[in-house]
Parts: sequence; structure tokens; C-alpha cells
Amino acid sequence: MGPDVPLLNDYKQEFFLKRFPQTVLGGPRFKLGYCAPLYIYVNQIILFLVPWVLGGVGTLLFQLGIMKDYCTAALSGGLMFVTALALQMANLYAKQKTVTVERMQIQNTLTDEDEFEFSSCLGSETVKFIIPGKKYIINTVFHSLLAGVLCGLGTWYLLPNRITLLYSNIGGTVMIFVFGWVTICIGAYSLIINTATETATFQALDTYEITALMRPFYIFVFIAVDLAHRFAVNTPILEQTNQILHIVFIFLPFLWAMGILPPLDALFLWGMEQLLEFGLGGSPMSSNPKLLVMFLISAGTAIASYFIPSTLGVILFMTGFGFILSLNLSEIGFAFKHTMIGHLASSKSKTMQRGLRIQFGWREFVFYLTVLAFALIEASLLHQFAGFSSFSKASPQAIASYVLIVLLITMWILREIQRVYLFGVFRNPFYPKDVRTVTVFMEKQRRLMKVGVVRRILLTLVSPFAMIAFLSLDHSLQNLHSVSVCIGFTRIFRMVWQNTENALLDIVVVSVAQMLVFNPDLWWNRSLDTGIRLLLVGILRDRLLQFVSKLQFAVAILLTSWTEKKQRRKSTATLITLNIVFFPILLTFIAISALLSSPLLPLFTLPVFLIGFPRPIRSWPGPVGAAAGVCSDTVYYQQMVPSLAVALQSALAAGSLGLFLPGSHYLCRFQDRLMWMLVLEKGFTYCGVNIKGLELQETSCHAAEAHRVDEIFEMAFEHQEHTKIFSPNHHFGHILTPCTVLPVRLYSDARNVLSGIIDCHENLKHLKDDFIKVLVWMLVQYCYKKSKTWESSGDANKSKKGSFPDNQHSGSVERSRPLREEDSFSVDTIEDWTDDSVIFHLEPSGRMKDRKELGQLGITPKVHLSIPGSVETQSQDVPPEMSPEDKLYRAVVLGLPAVDKGKQQEVLPQVEFSCSYSELLSIPEEWRTAPVPSSKVNEMRRRFPEEWYHFILSQLDFFHLKEKPSNLLEDLMKDKALKDLYIHGVLSCCFGLFGLDNTVPAPSHVFRAYTGGIPWSVGLDWLTGKPELFQLALKAFRYTFKLMVDKASLGPVENFKELVNYLEEYENDWYIGLVSDLEWQQAVLQEKPYLFSLGHDPNMGIYTGRVLTLQELLVQVGKLNDEAVRGQWANLSWELLYATNDDEERYSIQAHPVLLRNLTVQAADPPLGYPVYSSELLHLPLF
Repeated sequence: MGPDVPLLNDYKQEFFLKRFPQTVLGGPRFKLGYCAPLYIYVNQIILFLVPWVLGGVGTLLFQLGIMKDYCTAALSGGLMFVTALALQMANLYAKQKTVTVERMQIQNTLTDEDEFEFSSCLGSETVKFIIPGKKYIINTVFHSLLAGVLCGLGTWYLLPNRITLLYSNIGGTVMIFVFGWVTICIGAYSLIINTATETATFQALDTYEITALMRPFYIFVFIAVDLAHRFAVNTPILEQTNQILHIVFIFLPFLWAMGILPPLDALFLWGMEQLLEFGLGGSPMSSNPKLLVMFLISAGTAIASYFIPSTLGVILFMTGFGFILSLNLSEIGFAFKHTMIGHLASSKSKTMQRGLRIQFGWREFVFYLTVLAFALIEASLLHQFAGFSSFSKASPQAIASYVLIVLLITMWILREIQRVYLFGVFRNPFYPKDVRTVTVFMEKQRRLMKVGVVRRILLTLVSPFAMIAFLSLDHSLQNLHSVSVCIGFTRIFRMVWQNTENALLDIVVVSVAQMLVFNPDLWWNRSLDTGIRLLLVGILRDRLLQFVSKLQFAVAILLTSWTEKKQRRKSTATLITLNIVFFPILLTFIAISALLSSPLLPLFTLPVFLIGFPRPIRSWPGPVGAAAGVCSDTVYYQQMVPSLAVALQSALAAGSLGLFLPGSHYLCRFQDRLMWMLVLEKGFTYCGVNIKGLELQETSCHAAEAHRVDEIFEMAFEHQEHTKIFSPNHHFGHILTPCTVLPVRLYSDARNVLSGIIDCHENLKHLKDDFIKVLVWMLVQYCYKKSKTWESSGDANKSKKGSFPDNQHSGSVERSRPLREEDSFSVDTIEDWTDDSVIFHLEPSGRMKDRKELGQLGITPKVHLSIPGSVETQSQDVPPEMSPEDKLYRAVVLGLPAVDKGKQQEVLPQVEFSCSYSELLSIPEEWRTAPVPSSKVNEMRRRFPEEWYHFILSQLDFFHLKEKPSNLLEDLMKDKALKDLYIHGVLSCCFGLFGLDNTVPAPSHVFRAYTGGIPWSVGLDWLTGKPELFQLALKAFRYTFKLMVDKASLGPVENFKELVNYLEEYENDWYIGLVSDLEWQQAVLQEKPYLFSLGHDPNMGIYTGRVLTLQELLVQVGKLNDEAVRGQWANLSWELLYATNDDEERYSIQAHPVLLRNLTVQAADPPLGYPVYSSELLHLPLF
């Protein structure tokens, strides 16, 4: 697709032009996709102005001095409540009155809704169209009451006398009065008449009608400030705030339309997250319930610290609870719960699988208890004996500051030298050069691993205790019952453990400021204690980093919209010019976005920037890992994620991935796999992450961006031998910055063209002989394993009878056919049609795959194959008592003659073994009933590999037999009856797969036999009627094909021992089958060392072999620009949930090699994104 692909197609443009005015006005539908009567528009205008009219009545009465202000508010509110309730009752009446009639609707492709047929001004259809009504009766009453309160307080808020007192300006009063009532009318219409679709949409569905409360809520916030100002005495700050908010009040419709103000669910989640992180020192949580519980506990801790009477008690309380709350309490609770269950029911607990959860045991418990004890002892001793001196250059607190400065510099250096690029700009000279294999990389990285261990110790143990020493010595803790002290120090005492690196930076900044500024009269020193200073520095640090990241994102969009030719649209030059001219406004937008911690939203990912609404750091409302587009590729991510999580655990703990915080995004790459990692939680010695797997079937857009990712990683890790020391990062400015490579145990995927192997006449000529050998080995192994199972069952009679449960059929088989002497084989000569024949059953459109699945489930279906030229009839079993006339009728229907040949079934003669133990290796009788001529049996006797057969028997040990003769193996080899059984079994399988001719199979036949898609034949019909034998034959053929490939690649097999080794390796270490098989996925999850599959490309006419090899390989990891991801996800949410622009070829999903736009869209949570795998929350221990 070209760069000028439409942002919205014609239908969506029409839809958007109808929806957006409705959003601006709060719900009135003035633009429809069809012609509507005039009264439809007039009725909506009247209802829109009702709050203003009712409020105007109260305002007039107050201005005339008839009523007091609060009485006018009550009057207007009461009138509005009655009116709103009446409107809702009208809707309910219209719904009951209308009779539902099903009729054909003529759909207009330019409308997003059905056309309504309006009969009158107040008709039922008119009422239902204008007032859709509420889903729940409780909302009918509650929203009506809320509308009354809104109108009443709005009247009070916009009284002209009140506004004049604030501004002393008649013109300003008129402007605020008029536009203020417009704001209230918009809020009331959205609440009670028709809720508008908001541009700020967080949830895809509004189940509980919360969207209707959004606009009234913000109006109530402004009114609450005004009420506080009314009843507060001499508060200049409230007065100034009220003046500013009255002006902002008239711009609320603009803020709603632009989607800057968040919906209520996102607002409360974002507010709790911000307060928990910056007010209480905690971390964002991975789910809404955890966030709520942690917020309440943390707030309770801060409040409780206010009521502790002694300074020592406050410090011990803050230190202890700060440490405890920074731990992974959910996992500790999980471990405790299952420990208790284990004591109550030990047998059940042994079978529980904990997946990737942290194994919390006695070692961890003792470690945490020891750290907590030392922290409490240190804090109490330092505060008690050295905590009364004020800060000076020689004070104990200053000495602690010097230690913290050294720790910060040391840890920063140790972290940076473990990454491939210093600051993301210059190549790190200490990083291993040209890392391509695990062994070379691990050898070169030994020194860096030691650096990582040192840094981990400094971060986990040394730094927290040094910071506790600094805080315990602060003189601000002498002031009891101070709200600022309780908030500030509760936060920092927890942050020391929860987010050690950021806490260390904040304390160093504050201590350096204290060293440089000793003036006691300065506002910084006079009005703020150390806890509040740290809080302000923490917020400033976070917002500053966000500002820089958002600025990089904006600059990247601006530059690439011109430098990337495929992104250059006709409007690009104009947009870049406007951004340059209004660059101060752009900076203001970025600053406001950073201040609110909301995403910077590039509209359609063009250089048109808006302020997105604040939302939780994880960007999506649903639970982590709840949904993903599961497909056949999902299994590869399921297999590799546990190993990847272990590797990430070590890298995060050592600092190889840089400074990671909740909201950090990483991209991992290996061959065609892309893993997207999001950090959700962080605490003391743990972090919680979510890993997503992106699709493997690459589209053109996906492939273009994946190719750029490969270029970046190859430049960083695989071409270092040609670069100079401190050479620059050639992809600086890209949203992806390479970090390191990680050794991960996963499957490498190799695909080879088999031309020259599968089409080689010499190879195909030996295929049948090898198949016979492999099949003999497989049948012997099958019977030998069955004998073990049979012997271990402990039934004495079984050893005497020497038969297996599925081998005995009371001396007869279900259907037997006599053998003929003719060498030729056809439908005419194999057997004469008889009245008793039941070969006319039809197969109900079954395929080889269905047969295979039935066989794997242990079900023996009756397989009936249709005869060419027959009339399709419904398949049904033939009861034995069916009369000859009925059977003749069935034959006549099928158009085939019936010849009487008798009605007695053939009975196989009893096999007499010369060795009594031969019964243990006897194959089931029904496997010897293939309708093959005796001449072919004699031919198979000549071709049968007797030496190979004897060699296989000699390898059997029969250890499971309690008593066995010393010459058991010799007797088995001499038993001709046993050998004849295997000859018949092998011939039956060859008959089913190859027929009875001796021609060399063609490559196409080999491929069909491998996949189980052989064309119908009588032999195949018989073989598929024995599902277990069919599966053995299919497995043997696949082993034979793999053996042919190995012989062509590695050389011929020298002896029988080598051949057995090949087959045993196939059996134990390989899965040889098809990628589409269910067993293939199971083999991947079970981590079979090797997997092989045969494929065919019909377009190119080539056969391919695919080999998966399980081994430890290097996975490349890079850090993404967090704000670039959040910004693109914000645009995705707006574009799909509001503009409903779900066009698969839309501009915002096209490939962008710098922003990785297509991959970022894929990585979003469903239904907006489409990852093929999404893990649950993974708890990674970092100690």
C-alpha cells in the first residue's frame, strides 16, 4: 500500500462526521444518514435546552429577590428531577406500547444504524429514537435524581451575582453564564436523554452505563470547589482556584470532545496508581483488584503512622511496613496457602503444578526475616544515638550522603557497561564482540557476569541499608503528628525497598541540594521537610523522564514522516511546517501530557499530536494474559517462555536490560519469533512481567518491520569485529535500542529443500526394502512391549494362553477372504461379489486424518469406502440377520451384480508355534487377514529380511519373565510359524500403502503416504479398518523416509547395529510427522529434542523438510521507547473504539520501520491487537 492510503474510508468518514458532532453536543443527533422530519431536530433542541430553562426560572426568581440562592437551586433541581423522571417514563411507555413487528429493513451502507419510520411528533418511534432509555431500572431513578442535583447545583454555580463577585466584570459574567449553561446542558443531555459516545474510551463495552456519569462527574468537581469557597472563610487560594476553574468550566465541552479528560473507570484506576506510586511509595499493580487492595493497605499504613506517639515507634513502623509491603505479597500468600493445603492433604499438593510462580520456601523466608531484623536494628540504633544533629558537612547524615553518592555512581557504571551501547549512543568496549553462539558468548561474558553479581549485591543489600541510615538520621523525624512527615517518610521508607534505584537517585539529589544550599531562610529548607522534598524530587524525576521520552517520540514521527519515503504523504510538508511554526504549542502539549502521565497521541500516527487521557500504566483494562488469538504457532511460545523468563530474571537482576520500571517494554527476537515483554510490577527482589508472542506467518508489513529489527540487532551483536571502539549507534533515534543477548532453551527452525533426495531413483528404489525392515522392527517392538504389559498384569491364565485381549476374536475374524493364485490383482479378481458381502458400505466423507485421529483415540471405526460410480447413500451398519433380499437390494441400488458364493465365514487355521513363548510375540490375528494372493506371500518370503529379523530378536532381553529357558532367543528364531506371522503382517501393510505391484514409488506417492493421504484402494480400505496397525504402518513409513534422508545426507548404514541405533533415536528423541498433527504440538510442549516434518510447495513444485532442534541459543533483546508504545496504543484505542476504523489496510497499521507500527498494533491486548500468545503474570525473582 502507498503512503496516501486513506486514513478513513468513505463509509467511515461519513460515520465519523455523524458521530463527532454528537460527541461534542453530548448526544443530540442532528446529522443522520437519511431524511428525517423537522420535529425530530426540534424535539432534540427543546430537550437540550430544558436544564437551562428550568435553571433560568430559578435564576430569575433570585435576581428579582423573590427567593434566596439555595432555594432557587432546590427549585430548579426539583423541576429537573421531575422532568427527567417523566422523560424516562415516556420511554418505558413507548417501549410497552410498541408491538414488535419483524420486517425487512433496507440497509443504507452510509448509516451506522437502522432507519426509523416516524409517524408523529410524539409517536412511539420518535420517543424511542430521541430517548433510548436505560438498561436498568435503578439507573432510571438514579440518573434522574442526579440530573436534578446537577441542574440545582448548576443554577447555584452560575448565578450572575456570584460570578460578578468573582470577576467584577459584566462582560465576563455574561460569557461565563451563557457558555456555562451550555456545558451543563451538554452534561445533562448525556446523562438523561442520550449518552454520547466518548472519544476517551477505555472499556470496549459499557455494561453498567458508567459513560453517562462521566460529564456530570467533572461538572460536580468544579461545583465542589465553588461550594468549598462559599463556606470557607478567608482562603485566598480557594478564591483564585475558583476563578480559574470558572473559566476552565466553559471549555469542558472542548476537553470532552478532544478526549483529554478520562472516563471514570480509567480516572480512578490512574488516580490510585499515581497515589500508590508517588504518594505512598508503592508500585503499579498488574490487576485492578490487586491495585485496590494494595492502595487501601498502603493508605492505612500512612494514616496509622500519624497516631504513633513516639519517634522511635514511627521509624520502626515505617521501616517494617515499608519492607513488608514491598515484597511480593500475593506470591507469599499463594505459597502459604498451598503449604497449609499440603499439610492437610499432602497427596494432592504433590500433583499441583505451580508453573512459573516464585518458589517461596524456608530459604526465602529466613532471608527476608534477616533483612527485616537488620533494617529495624539499624534504624532504631541510628535514630536513638545519632539522629538529633542537624545537617552539616560533617554530620553523620552528610557522611551517609557521601556513601550514597559513591553507591549511585558505582551502580550506574556497573549497569551501563553490561549493555551493548552506552547511553544507547556509543558502543560499549567491554561488551563481548561478535556474539553468535552460546559457548562463545558465555566465555566472553564471564567478567560481565561477575560485574552483575557485584551490582546485584550493592542494589539488594548495601544500598537499602545505606538509605535507611540516611533517613534515620534526619532531624525532621523529631516532629511528631505532622501530616507531611507521615506522608513523605512513609513513602520513602517503602520506596527504599520497592524501587531502590530511583530512591537512591532521589536521596542523592536531595542531599546534594542540602550540601549546596545551607541558607535556612530559603523556601526549600524552611517550608519542606526531607520527606516532602523527596516526594517532589521523585515526581519531578518521573515527569522529566516522560517529557524527554515523549519528545523523542514526537521528533521521530516528524522526521520519519519525511525521511521515510513510504511514509511521505501529500500533507506531510504542510504538517511539518505547522509543527515547526507552532513548536511552542507542541512543547506545551508534551509538557501537559508528561505532567498528567498520559500518552502523547499521534492522530492516525501522523505528526498531529493530541493529549491522550490518563490511564493505568498497562494501557488496557482487561486482566493480564486473559485473551490471545491462539493458533498452531502458539505452542512455540508456550515452550520457550519458561526458559526465557529464567534468562530475563538473570538479566534484569544484573542490570543488562538497563533501568526497568513498571511500564517498560522490551522486544526479544529469535529467527521468526518476536516476543514482547511488558513490566507490570516491581518490588524488593522481584518483578512481574507479561510476555506476548507475535504471529509467525509474516505479512508484508510484519516482514518489513521484522527485517529492520534484524538489521538493528545484527549491527549491534553480529558485526562488531568491523567496528571501532565507541563507534556510534547507527540506529539512534529508533524506538528500539539493543541491550543484550540471552541464552534461552528453545527450538531452532531449519527448512531444507529435498530436491535430489526424494526424487532420486536410487533412494526410492531402496525405500520399500527399508520400509520392510523398519516395519519388522516396529512390529517386534510393539508385541514385545505388549508382552511386558500383559505379564505385569499378574494374570496367570494370560501366560498360558499367550494371547492379548485385543488379539482374541473367538477363533474367527469378522471378515475373511480366500486367497487366489493369480499374480494380477484387481477389484474383479480379488473376490467375487456375494450376497453376504458388506463391502458396499459408504464412507461418510471421511479422510485419512480422521482415520488417524480415531486410531489414536483407541477407537476401531468401521471404515467404508465408496466405490466409483456408485450412488451416494447413507452409511449404516448391516445387521447379521438382514435377509438376502435386502442385501441384494443394496447391491442393485449400487449397480453391481451379486453372485451367490455361500454364507459361511472363513476361519483362520490355528497357528501352532514350535516355541511356547512365541505367543508373547504373536501379532493379532486380525492383522493377518489382508486379501492378498498366495503368490505375493511367497514373494514376500523371499524378500523378507531374515537376518535382520533374527538380529532384532537377539536384542530382546525378556527381563520381565520370572522363569525363562536359557535358549529362549534361539527357539524364537527357529519358530517358522512366528516368522510367517510377521511375513503376513508386513505384507498386509505393504499391500495397504503400496499395493501389490513392485514398481518404484513416485515422489508424489511418497509424499501422500507420509501425510496419510493415499488415494483409495482395497488394500488401504482393509488397512484403515485396523486403526492400530495403520498407525504403526504410517509411523514406520515416516521413520523410513527420515532414514532415507539421513542416508542421503550422512552416508549409508554400515550394519544392523547402526540401523537399530537410528530407529531407537527416532523413537526416543524424535517426533516425525506433520506440523498440523496434534502430536506435533504435544511433542513441542514435552520438549522432544528433535522434530521432523515433510512439506510440499505446489507453486514451486518442491518438497521441503523442516527440522526443529531443541538447544540453548541466543535471543536478542532490546528496549523500546515506552512513550512511543503508549502513544501508538492510545491512537489504536481511539481509532478502533471511537472512529471504528477497523480496515485491515488502514494507514495506521502499515509498516513503519522506525516506529514499528505494525508490530506495536499486534502487541496490543485483544480485541484491538492480535498476539498469538499472551502469558499470565510471570513473577521473576531478582536475588
